[in-house]
Amino acid sequence: MCGIAGIIYRDGPHAPTSDHPGGQRLGADMTRMLQSMKHRGPDSTGYALYRRPADELIMRIKLADGASVGDIEWDDRLRRRREEVKARIGAAGARLAAVDEINDYTIAATLDYDGEIKHLADYVESVPGTEVLSAGSALEIVKDLGDAESVGRAYKLDGYVGTHAIGHVRMATESDVDISNAHPYWAYPFSDVAVVHNGQLTNYHQWRRRLERLGHRFASDCDSEVIAVYLAQRMQDGATLEEAMRMSLEDLDGVFTYICVSDDALGMAKDELAAKPLVLYEGDDMVVLASEEIAIRAVIDREIETYDPYESEVMVWTR
Repeated sequence: MCGIAGIIYRDGPHAPTSDHPGGQRLGADMTRMLQSMKHRGPDSTGYALYRRPADELIMRIKLADGASVGDIEWDDRLRRRREEVKARIGAAGARLAAVDEINDYTIAATLDYDGEIKHLADYVESVPGTEVLSAGSALEIVKDLGDAESVGRAYKLDGYVGTHAIGHVRMATESDVDISNAHPYWAYPFSDVAVVHNGQLTNYHQWRRRLERLGHRFASDCDSEVIAVYLAQRMQDGATLEEAMRMSLEDLDGVFTYICVSDDALGMAKDELAAKPLVLYEGDDMVVLASEEIAIRAVIDREIETYDPYESEVMVWTR
């Protein structure tokens, strides 16, 4: 049992107000939603956060799993990895504009780069122990062990202002409790596409092999990652996000509900059985959806009406 959530402000970050002096506090809203569903997944928490697209490429890079670091030997190892990653970025043809050291084992690199993201990401991941969590002009993925309040605090998400986001709280059932198996998943190597998912794919291995034959790599053993790469591949082949999602209901077998995001859209899809829950609020100013209504009430304190999407339903909202 896991919990998923999504939110999109229909006109992007709002101007500052008395309630939101810094604009729409996307990070704080998503943290409240995910924390309200802590009972659905206490092992790890993850966010895919979107700002207005920038000219630079934003790359979030994990240098190690947080649970494995913490002594002097690791300090030296991580310091060397950071320097190796910077060197690899340059060797791949990108100019490093800025590096934000988020914590001991996570960095955010802002890059000037106009080449193929796969080429750059492969160069970075050639440093042993590293993983590119996300890459894009708008997308930043944040995920770690612990509940939403602890992860949000550690990554200073309370002040994060953005346009839309998805999030996930995980209860590990079939894979390790570590950052690589935490959601959301970036659709490597496609920029600005990510997915969270509740359920199981029964033809996961079939689609993973197909996508690997097309040259994709997978950072985890989680079926949610297959959904992300599947959608992005369909979009690269010419489908819109909504078309790709409708194709997924024909191609992917199992019991599942997922939420996906691109640089300007948020969408949801339910399989034909609709056994995995999702509750939706759609207003003039925002759309909010989650596994439980309590998560929607965590960010909207007025009287509202919510509803459950039907089986085999696909819905997409754009900014």
